Amino acid sequence: MSRSGPLLPLVMAASIPVLLFGGWTAYRSADDQRKAALHTAGETVALVGERVTAEMTDQIRVLETLAASVALDGPDLPAFYREAQRVAAAHPLWHTVELDDPAGEQVLNLLRPLGAPLGPTADRDTFDAVVRDRSPAVGGIGPVGPVSGRSLVALRVPVLRDGASRAVLTVALQPDAVGDILRKAGIPEGWVGAVVDRSGRLVARSLDDAAMVGLPASASVRGAIATGTQGFYRGTTRDGVPVETVFATLPATGGWSVHLGIPRQALDGPVRHALYAVAAAVAVSLTLAAALVTTLARDLALSRRRESNRAAAALEASEERAALAVAAADLGTWRWDVGRDRVTGSERCRSLLDLPGSGAGGEAVWSARVFLDAVHPDDRDALRAAAQGCLDTEETFEVDFRTVTAPGPPRWFHARGRAAPGPGGGEIHGIVADIGGQKRAETERSDLLRRLGAAQEDVQRRIAHDLHDQVGQHVTGLSLGLKGLERALDGSGGAPGADLGERVRWLQELTGTIGRDLHRVASDLRPTALDDLGLPRALAALAADWSSRYDVDADVQVIGSEDRLPEEVATAIYRVVQEALTNVLKHARARTVSVVLDRRPRGVRLVIEDDGAGFDPDVPASTVPGARRRLGLLGMRERLNQIGGTLTVETSPGAGTTLFVTIPLDLEPTAKDAA
Repeated sequence: MSRSGPLLPLVMAASIPVLLFGGWTAYRSADDQRKAALHTAGETVALVGERVTAEMTDQIRVLETLAASVALDGPDLPAFYREAQRVAAAHPLWHTVELDDPAGEQVLNLLRPLGAPLGPTADRDTFDAVVRDRSPAVGGIGPVGPVSGRSLVALRVPVLRDGASRAVLTVALQPDAVGDILRKAGIPEGWVGAVVDRSGRLVARSLDDAAMVGLPASASVRGAIATGTQGFYRGTTRDGVPVETVFATLPATGGWSVHLGIPRQALDGPVRHALYAVAAAVAVSLTLAAALVTTLARDLALSRRRESNRAAAALEASEERAALAVAAADLGTWRWDVGRDRVTGSERCRSLLDLPGSGAGGEAVWSARVFLDAVHPDDRDALRAAAQGCLDTEETFEVDFRTVTAPGPPRWFHARGRAAPGPGGGEIHGIVADIGGQKRAETERSDLLRRLGAAQEDVQRRIAHDLHDQVGQHVTGLSLGLKGLERALDGSGGAPGADLGERVRWLQELTGTIGRDLHRVASDLRPTALDDLGLPRALAALAADWSSRYDVDADVQVIGSEDRLPEEVATAIYRVVQEALTNVLKHARARTVSVVLDRRPRGVRLVIEDDGAGFDPDVPASTVPGARRRLGLLGMRERLNQIGGTLTVETSPGAGTTLFVTIPLDLEPTAKDAA
């Protein structure tokens, strides 16, 4: 490069990556903000859905209690009318209580005196569903009533006596509670949240617009409800604002769904601006690159000529140094005359490759066939191809090969050569060196590194599994306890002060238990119950402790021999049962869990079954809210793979989950056992 201006090209070259990196960083930051907003929206939808479902469940439980009133056994309608008035007075959101006969005619309504003509009930769809299924139902939000002047939600439960449905009890519920849940969910300003019934009518909105309650939601909301139960969609609010919406259908609400829309301007605007910045950075970078190429072009030819001359001089000097090195080192030299198809080698070359010759010193001559016959058959083609490539390209070549003429295992050698002018097609001059010791050292080092890595990975894997298995159940219990305490503190749990204190003391004890578990896992990676009690009793103790702590029935049944299993098999089974119980507590909402350990002649079979919620194993975990549940199954499979075991999962939504574990046993007697 000329001396006139070396600083300018350096500045231009340095500016290009800075501009590109700055534009790309701006785009990534904006894209991360967009993903974070969508993630927050998904979490908010899940929170609102959980609380709305809990509110509807609580209201239905109170209504079921009222339906079990002894006044309906007769029935004694005056007594039930008075009892319904007392319960409704204690629940401000209850607008009225209605009792209907199996034909759908109103028998009683708190909005009218007892005995007044009432007519048929409204919302026949939910009425017919309750009569048919004999289970509670949540209706949609109705139009503005002529008497109440409000849009209300119908909650219905059957009145069952002696296994027959005698009547249907209905509460007309004001949607204010749903609106309060939506507005207290911490929805950012400008976002639009809504709860709609299965027909697409608004039950509540985050904007606190009471006039819209009961009206049809936007067309995009109704379209999303018609085509799916959860996910993302683009649409427009009733106010005409373009939004990208996250929605989910709520369980146990008759098809209600929660929708949270983020204005597209706020969501996509930063990304669009970042893309403009990237485009500008690319344009400026291209301009700088063109200027840099123009500045350097006239110097490149001269630089290449100078470098070529330096390389030729360096190569000549290197060849001279190589000749001196060959004389000083323990190397064999050879020349391959391609035209005559013969190889001439030094005495050291003959000795290294164990080629025929006098061994009296000087040089020996062999045919190319004899020379190549000394090479291992698997390496001959590589050596021949390297030599031919050296002649074709006039470049040096290097290749490692083995020989077979010497007794014992093959020996490793390294050959290096370069083309030289010669009669009849040219010659290749080269050297050969014994690298057997180097190869052995490399093999031993690779084997040592592999074993060290495997040992380290095994230790890390065991520590990770044990920490998760020991502490997981208590952490889950602590989480559930804190959640219950939170509900009790905000008034939804209804627990007295003394009960709150007892919960706090229980949580303190559970925290201490977690600390002791961590200390125990750190000091002893193997559960002591296996050594003290054996696997069957250790599993029984584990299930009994877990059942008493979390109030879920769990039983353990052992079939076959109770002889002690190999240590690694017993530990794996114990850990798999621990992880399965943790998953049941976190996700299944089960009432009972069954563990069957079947010791067979050629292996062990373990079956763990619960009557919980189940899940769809064909749906990818990344598309399901709370998909972290699959990490437990991955951990089980990884642990079982280490001992040759397999894990099969049978489950479907609402049908519980069953785990089948099969572990083969090697029953062949060892030499020590035979002795």
